[in-house]
Amino acid sequence: MRVLVIGGTGSMGQGVARDLIKQRQIAAVILGDKNTALNRLQQKLQTSDKISLAKIDVNNHNSMVDAIKKVDVVINCAGPFYKTAVAVAKAAVEAKVNYIDICDDYEATEILFASNIDKAAKDADIIVLTGMGSDPGTNNVLVKWYADKLDRVDEIYLYWVISIAEVSGATWDHSLHMILGKIPQYLDGKLEYVEGGTGEEIEKFLEPLGECVVSYVGHPQPLTIPKYIQGVKKVVIKGGLMPLWVDKLIKEQKATGLLNKEYIELNGTKVVPYDLTLKLWETIPQNRDKGPASSGLKVIVKGEKDGKQTTYTACVVGRMAPGTGLPASIAALMIGAGDVTVKGVVAPEGCINPAKFLAELVKRGAKVHQTETTISMLSL
Repeated sequence: MRVLVIGGTGSMGQGVARDLIKQRQIAAVILGDKNTALNRLQQKLQTSDKISLAKIDVNNHNSMVDAIKKVDVVINCAGPFYKTAVAVAKAAVEAKVNYIDICDDYEATEILFASNIDKAAKDADIIVLTGMGSDPGTNNVLVKWYADKLDRVDEIYLYWVISIAEVSGATWDHSLHMILGKIPQYLDGKLEYVEGGTGEEIEKFLEPLGECVVSYVGHPQPLTIPKYIQGVKKVVIKGGLMPLWVDKLIKEQKATGLLNKEYIELNGTKVVPYDLTLKLWETIPQNRDKGPASSGLKVIVKGEKDGKQTTYTACVVGRMAPGTGLPASIAALMIGAGDVTVKGVVAPEGCINPAKFLAELVKRGAKVHQTETTISMLSL
């Protein structure tokens, strides 16, 4: 099995590749990127005979199609995905090769489902699996895992937090973009749009993260989960960056116009405030607290089981690159093994077998802390 990882020399792409090269069924992993400097790769990837590098620009459709035609599956790790997901998916459909991404921008997900990409993928007999990272990705599969145990699903809450000790490159772009404008949440049985960055609350994550502030963010789950979990009344997604000073500063930048994406005139030069702010976030003074090198997610699924109100909770904590890369790698292997049979555009909760996926995730060292709470309806 041959795999092309777009954005392969970035941290997320390398996280995917590190797992893939360990698998005997993987013959080759091509890391496609604009930057193909060998010294960007971790030592294990530099010395692996399964790894090769290819210069690929996601803005060059024809070259992408040519590269994708040479493999069995393409995994898109080139963020930010509101700029890249649709373009790479179109190339994969034209090449008639199965596609996976770790897209965490709802705008791209909306387009993938609403455009002719779905029909074209079905006609090509391939899957376009979007959002197969950590969030979205692992938490979507956990939602499905718990939903299947319930007789009725009422509410789903998804929370995540990332330490800036792990943030670099395109992750900064997503971190700023995700709170801009009105973003989707599924409330009272319908899709609604709320102001990004509002709805602050404190959620407790596993150590070393502890209590963290989270707020509404523009992720895809409110768009996808109601497609597959029938009858759910609420799907809320909130996230945040830590330490807290980062989250507060980004929201201040939004409030003061420093995240505006419209040109302004400055000394005779046109400047986009967002672009300038994004550039400045790439370099944080050494004396600033960057938090622990760890990230976390939390899934809460509420509903009814055997006449009792039941709540399932799952918490996971770990490093962001493997936490995001492992799910995409596992999904690619499941597709190769014939374990994913759905064709067209689909989210993880619509095609990934939770038991098989979670077994593979745990086999790779992941620890999922789970709780089940039940309340008798008669005692209410």
